[in-house]
Amino acid sequence: MIAVLRHDGRMARFLLAAMPFTGHVTPLRAVTQALVARGHDVRFYTGEAFRGGIEASGAALVPWRAAPDFDENDLSATFPRLRGKKGLRQVFINLQDLWIDTAPAQVADLQAEWDREPWDAIVADDTSVGAALFADRSGCPRVTVAVVPLHLTSSQGPPSGMGLAPGRNPLTRGRDAALRGIAPLAMRPLTRPLMRARAAVGLPAAPLTLEQTVISPQRVLATGSPALDFARTDRPAHLDFVGLLTIAASASPLPPWWDDLYGRTVVHVTQGTQNIDPSDLIRPALEALADRDVLVVVSTGVRGRDGLPFPVPANARVAGMVPYDALLPRVDVVITNGGWGGTLAALGHGIPLVIAGGDLDKPEIAARVAWIGAGVDLRTGTPTAEQVARGYERASTDPAMRAAAERIGVDLRSRGGAPRAAELIEEFAAAAR
Repeated sequence: MIAVLRHDGRMARFLLAAMPFTGHVTPLRAVTQALVARGHDVRFYTGEAFRGGIEASGAALVPWRAAPDFDENDLSATFPRLRGKKGLRQVFINLQDLWIDTAPAQVADLQAEWDREPWDAIVADDTSVGAALFADRSGCPRVTVAVVPLHLTSSQGPPSGMGLAPGRNPLTRGRDAALRGIAPLAMRPLTRPLMRARAAVGLPAAPLTLEQTVISPQRVLATGSPALDFARTDRPAHLDFVGLLTIAASASPLPPWWDDLYGRTVVHVTQGTQNIDPSDLIRPALEALADRDVLVVVSTGVRGRDGLPFPVPANARVAGMVPYDALLPRVDVVITNGGWGGTLAALGHGIPLVIAGGDLDKPEIAARVAWIGAGVDLRTGTPTAEQVARGYERASTDPAMRAAAERIGVDLRSRGGAPRAAELIEEFAAAAR
């Protein structure tokens, strides 16, 4: 390997940071691999559970120590206010307890690592409030990598996060304008927690929104494409869409039933790695497809959890995790609760989707996919078997939907992915120096 060195002849040192969720760590791991391949020194700040994957990507893990490391599959064990919460209440508790209230301890971890050995730039996902506050306090150059749908204030369409598509007539365009006006009021409950977090790390008071806190004003790289951002035209010049951030092909062993996929119509059903109660989507999806001539591949979202707490139809196969690089080329339709990484991966293979987006950013993702015509938005996170069946019928038989998925797949693959992201980060660090 020939290292690509910085303009001053030295390799750069980067600290990557991601909240300890699989869907956040995985795309930053892809960027890690690309930066390491270009000859740079990379450390990665996230939870201990991701040590193996981080080190395999060529980086050194900087684990959460002062910050309360947690299990993404059992958040309420660390954040008890989440117990039993769904919908909007879950969203705001997530934002405060996970994102904001852990930030001062994240800053303490980062400061300890900085004191041990500083870096040239910090590269953080768009939920890492601690990394943003550390950069503000230290003056360290900062790149944001948006690993969830891009949430930036816009003068076009409805506010991000509401699960609404842009209006197409005077009435709905007026609705969008009204919602843009009141959206800042809806986020006011987070103002005090953000102010407390800033004060806790010695930053001066500033009435910044969550968006203004986590999104770097210097450089932003976003997963996806402008089409999946409702083709808004007022995005800042320091933003680039980089398409798909995927890690190199995995060496994960294939399930023993893998050969059953050959020659079959394959439907993949997943609820991602959060909100993984299989009764929400997996169960009605299995009921909807039980009598069809398809093979249903279910991912439970928890490594090693290769079964379900209810009977499984004969045409279904179940695994905790399935390597997407091997599975998706064989899949005809994906039925999902709308996690961003899995949705992008499916679209990257030109696969139409049926999305049951119930919580967090998933209604927004479902709306964006439906807007480009590449999937069906069930408009609920707990659909009935009949709703799933109707969605599947549309996704599997509508040639326009498949064509739209294939078009967005071409666009996503054209944007350079992790190698392009690494190149842009490298250029940013050199210019910042």
